[in-house]
Amino acid sequence: MRVIVGIASAIVGVLLLILPAVAQQKTVRACQAEWRANKDANQAQGITEKAYVAQCRAGATTTTTTTAPAAPPPAAGGQKTVRACQAEWRANKDANQARGITEKAYVTQCRAGGTATAAPATPTAPAAPPPAAGGQKTVRACQAEWRANKADNQARGITEKAYVAQCRTGGTVAAPAPAPAPPPVRTTAPAPAPTAPPPTANARPATTTPTGAYQYATEGQARMRCFAGTVVWANTNSNIYHFSGYKDYGNTKTGAYMCETDATGQGMRASKNEKHP
Repeated sequence: MRVIVGIASAIVGVLLLILPAVAQQKTVRACQAEWRANKDANQAQGITEKAYVAQCRAGATTTTTTTAPAAPPPAAGGQKTVRACQAEWRANKDANQARGITEKAYVTQCRAGGTATAAPATPTAPAAPPPAAGGQKTVRACQAEWRANKADNQARGITEKAYVAQCRTGGTVAAPAPAPAPPPVRTTAPAPAPTAPPPTANARPATTTPTGAYQYATEGQARMRCFAGTVVWANTNSNIYHFSGYKDYGNTKTGAYMCETDATGQGMRASKNEKHP
């Protein structure tokens, strides 16, 4: 009888230990409800609904801001796995993207055991190949030097071909000499305007008083208007003008002294038998 009472007491004790644990275990729906209540925060920390529910049902303490799951342990030999490196990159995704570090580059560097750094803003020019045996530079080395300073060389008029030829001989490449300046153009002063010949001996004042525009009774009056232009004798009857030195200059029955430009402007023409002075 005592044995039976002892066994019953043991069974009751075990049940008393199990029942609270069973009563405390959360259901799947309860854990899902907790995760969805803090969905944005969980997603920002990389905690999936499935992982949260598993952790919640296992009895672990869950809060609205649970930490991201730990990265997988490194593989044998100390090298991290691809998944572990990916988890590290994703845990700091925003910061890595801001620094220009891609996931692929991070994983490669992480697995090699180094620290991934931001990509350089501008790639540096490749180093020139080492010189050939004997100290003479190779064609490729000289080409690399020229291209490293391409803009400056082009501005100085140094072509790649000329640079390589000079570089391989070991000399310093200099800019080509500027073309000689053309000799100065000699300019001569313009020849002075020919002065009007003095009035001929047979010139005489007009027998009639000029009435037209820019018509003058004396040669001196016309010359004041013409300045350096040609003074002519205009036959107002025939509308033909004559040059100084010819017999009709100042000797026709009617006429006036005029500037040649004024005479032509009034429709007059020069005498065909006279040569312009």
